[in-house]
Amino acid sequence: MNISYILNELGEDRDTYFNAIAPPIVQSSNFTFNTVNAFRDALSDEYDANLYSRGNNPTINILRKKLAALDGAEDALVFGSGIAAIAIPVISLLQQGDHVVCVENPYSWTIKLFTKLLPRFGVTCTFINGTELQNFEDALQPNTKLIYLESPNTFSYELQDLAAIAQLAKSKGLLTMVDNSYCSPLYQQPIKLGIDLVAQSATKYIGGHSDVVAGVLTGSRALLKKIFELEYMNIGASMAPQSAWLLIRGLRTLPLRLQRSFESTKVITNWLQNHTAIDKVIWPFLPGFKQAELAQKQMQGCGGLFSFTLKDGSVQKIENFCNSLQHILMAVSWGGHESLVIPAIATIKAEDFDAGNIRHQLIRMYVGLEEPEYLIEDLEQALNKLA
Repeated sequence: MNISYILNELGEDRDTYFNAIAPPIVQSSNFTFNTVNAFRDALSDEYDANLYSRGNNPTINILRKKLAALDGAEDALVFGSGIAAIAIPVISLLQQGDHVVCVENPYSWTIKLFTKLLPRFGVTCTFINGTELQNFEDALQPNTKLIYLESPNTFSYELQDLAAIAQLAKSKGLLTMVDNSYCSPLYQQPIKLGIDLVAQSATKYIGGHSDVVAGVLTGSRALLKKIFELEYMNIGASMAPQSAWLLIRGLRTLPLRLQRSFESTKVITNWLQNHTAIDKVIWPFLPGFKQAELAQKQMQGCGGLFSFTLKDGSVQKIENFCNSLQHILMAVSWGGHESLVIPAIATIKAEDFDAGNIRHQLIRMYVGLEEPEYLIEDLEQALNKLA
């Protein structure tokens, strides 16, 4: 399906809403029926019906169709946050006594899901280095039900071979799920590689304007309907129509924004590599990246998120650098128009800093839509203050 058609036309039956170019925000919480039989049908199966906006809504339906098509999936569910798009399907798929194999160092709230929430209900998890297929085989247990992936992760960018892991899982009768927030559907399509469920934070590239929090899950219709009919509806993870409309708006410019960020990141990472104050730059599409071959094989692009370390990786130097930035904002997340930076030291207590742990020294940067030269000037003046 053509991407221009998906982003600009799919699901948009304009003749039903006055031929408006932009689809309406259907703000209604509930919907009326002309016959008892139609009402009964909607009550019996809310997955496709506009009954009550906790479950479905015309604006949300437009978004679901577009997101499913972008991922090459049968269907999509949308959630009020990215972590909801991760936690709710995981809760749906598992029960007491089940075991999960998860890659190490995933999103922080994913870690808490597997280490603090699910163990309360008898679910266990083994975290592994996901860069080697053998590690997955070695971690499997008789009660393993799910392999959970995040490729790349969003601080140190380890990748997993999605096609190989999907093949392994299918041979064992296991489900696979991946967080694809780093790449977005434009730069990586895990379902085409055999992965069962794909989650992502729509807050990032899909929204694109730092003004909406949302999550997406794509996969087979049967699997998503199962998740929808109990956990999704019972926990109340639905998205507001206003948020869905903002995501539709964001999709219009998604290819342009991603490409701009990608191209600017090439310029900035090359410049950083040659600066005397920089020790290492980590970005999957940078020459010398340890998994460069796999990145090129399963990713079509890389977006604007990368990390780097200073030659003097002390807390004082890292803080001085970040505090000296004048235009690059210090904040979490990514995918908006503005460039951002977050030092790993902000995520840990000062007394827990380990100078020998490179992950503690990482500074993550997201390259937004500003001119790369403008961002380089800001980086340069902050780095020069370290001398």
